[in-house]
Amino acid sequence: MEDVLKVGVITAPHGVRGEVKVFPTTDEPKRFRKLKEVIVETGTERKVMEIEGVKLFKQFVFLKLKGVDSMEDAELYRRAELYVTRRNAVRLNEDEYFIADLIGLKVIDEDGAYLGVVQDVILTGANDVYVVRMPNDEDILLPAIKQCILKIDLEEGFIRVHILEGLLD
Repeated sequence: MEDVLKVGVITAPHGVRGEVKVFPTTDEPKRFRKLKEVIVETGTERKVMEIEGVKLFKQFVFLKLKGVDSMEDAELYRRAELYVTRRNAVRLNEDEYFIADLIGLKVIDEDGAYLGVVQDVILTGANDVYVVRMPNDEDILLPAIKQCILKIDLEEGFIRVHILEGLLD
């Protein structure tokens, strides 16, 4: 499991006082209001930065980070990724998982036969869809519904599935 979870990407400076515009990669953008700090990864460095202010507008989050006080300072963080530690992550309900924890899990069918590895999770609105790369390098799409996903075991690193009729055609 990942130690940190991605919650957003800085897209651009916002205004002249050092605010940054963030595209959230979490399904709970309001979570930023409760955060006191984020881990900022620029590609060349990773550092913890204190959050001084948060504004929400449409699908974006605007952050004021401590020490970033001008448009020029903010420009240095363009395309930086924002992470939180698991301690600062949102609480999940039963049968909810972080996408980062699902990527890389092996997928087996009801009989224990190996099907492949989770490569991605597609968020469709109705239900998530797990993209599973099979040994022949083809992908199968498994809907994340109770009829298909029988068990997710993060400790053991696998997902047991029931292959619905037509999924392997």
